[in-house]
Amino acid sequence: MTIEQPTPIRGARTRTTRTPTKPHGQWAVDGREPLNANEEFKLADDGLNVRERIETIYAKGGFASIDPTDLHGRFRWWGLYTQRKPGIDGGRTAQLEPHELEDEYFMLRVRIDGGQLTTQQLRVIGEISTEFARDSADLTDRQNVQLHWVQVEDVPEIWRRLEEVGLSTTEACGDVPRVILGSPVAGIAADEIIDPTPQIQEIADRFIGDATLANLPRKFKTAITGHPSQDVVHEINDCAFVAVEHPELGIGYDLWVGGALSVVPRLGERLGVFVAPDRVAEVWHGVTRIFRDYGYRRLRNKARLKFLLADWGVERFREVLETEYLDSPLPDGPAAPKPTSLGDHVGVHAQKDGRFFVGAAPLVGRVSGSTLTALADLAEVHGSQRVRTTPHQKLIVLDVPEPEVENLIAGLDAIGLSARPSLFRRGTIACTGIEYCKLAIVETKANAAEAITQLEQRLGELEPEIGRPITLHVNGCPNSCARIQIADIGLKGQLVSIDGEQVPGYQVHLGGGLANVDREEAGLGRTVRGLKVAADGIADYAERVIRRYLADRELDETFAVWAHRADEEALQ
Repeated sequence: MTIEQPTPIRGARTRTTRTPTKPHGQWAVDGREPLNANEEFKLADDGLNVRERIETIYAKGGFASIDPTDLHGRFRWWGLYTQRKPGIDGGRTAQLEPHELEDEYFMLRVRIDGGQLTTQQLRVIGEISTEFARDSADLTDRQNVQLHWVQVEDVPEIWRRLEEVGLSTTEACGDVPRVILGSPVAGIAADEIIDPTPQIQEIADRFIGDATLANLPRKFKTAITGHPSQDVVHEINDCAFVAVEHPELGIGYDLWVGGALSVVPRLGERLGVFVAPDRVAEVWHGVTRIFRDYGYRRLRNKARLKFLLADWGVERFREVLETEYLDSPLPDGPAAPKPTSLGDHVGVHAQKDGRFFVGAAPLVGRVSGSTLTALADLAEVHGSQRVRTTPHQKLIVLDVPEPEVENLIAGLDAIGLSARPSLFRRGTIACTGIEYCKLAIVETKANAAEAITQLEQRLGELEPEIGRPITLHVNGCPNSCARIQIADIGLKGQLVSIDGEQVPGYQVHLGGGLANVDREEAGLGRTVRGLKVAADGIADYAERVIRRYLADRELDETFAVWAHRADEEALQ
């Protein structure tokens, strides 16, 4: 067999490559013999099968009764990870084994495809949080809600309550198709091109929980939007559909594949095809099966679709998709136009039916069960029964009659959700961080929240001059759950040396971003050699670099454009 030289990942440092002497573990090429421990446990028993053991054995026997392989592997297929034991500092993250880092409590991730919730569903999540999860709740940047402090004894009852209202944790984690990102204003925005809800629902109904797709090389992320703001960060998903109008074929989708961040970021690429709405599920299934059959499995750090696309290229990927996995080829299609507005949907916006939706920002995605329950009550009082989560850690209340808008905004403020946030609150997101995550090195939520407060005090008067949100993304480790490489200011958690002392801090990425109303195309942030920030110094650094930007920028120049052209001295 001839093994191709790998193509360098876009945005990564150039490396000298050698022809590999070992198989990649591609099922369609190398067979299904497992080549590492992860592949062994997946082959031994489908991850979906662990649910029965949780319900019949582990929930009755408690944490000590859980088989280690189930605990550290298959539990993920049902949205469960052990959380970090309190008191273990970031310097020990890489030194300890998983069982030494973990507590006997779980993070439980509620899957919310498209971010669509009824107020009844939201209330159930809130009540589960207050009863079983110490009132914890975080909004993720993938439209899910994460609860903490969950005990295995309570999981069956939590599932029962979620499923009673049409929610689940199925494949919320694990080597499976993760939650489907969808435009949070699907079906209601006045300027929407197409409502992607039927496509999202078809994929979820047909394929989530499908045993034939429950053993992928690693996680597989999907995004679908019909909104002109392109509000689902499609460039960093494995498979994404973006609304477009074909000059002859009408409204459909532009297909993107192979995007992902983490330690080797790669932006997705267009296949150059037009996907009619009634073929979206078929095409998604084809792309997913390409990943299943041809994705690299031997090394976990290469087991994402982006590495296969880098080696194959767009032309070969399209050829394999059309000839091996689809019933018929796809027509060529145009690229979607540049986004027309910001995609976080914060503020008050008209719906197509004359009512309004109101987008509000919590503080770096941190809410609580009590807050979610209060939001459900508040929405209903003001005429709404629908709420949505967003890929930007925001919440949106739909269907608000115009006379109720201002009263709703006042009520949101009272529970810690701002529909008119500062630019700093609006533009800042943070991952879970060392508080709960076993991979984290540095605290994130509290540090980011404190930075927002400080920046509002120090730079609040300059907001009219700044003009647009400068995105600040804070991550507790190199894995980029908070999307550090596509932020104006991205902070990657690590131990840093400051004045000769090693302390928790962040490496700085500057000038990244996805295509938006101010930016023609997506691009990764730059790093500056030696530029590190102490964990308690976020506000100091952000204030310094923002003031320098305001002093040096050219007319209407965005922070990202300035950051890429600025001298390193200006970015210190």
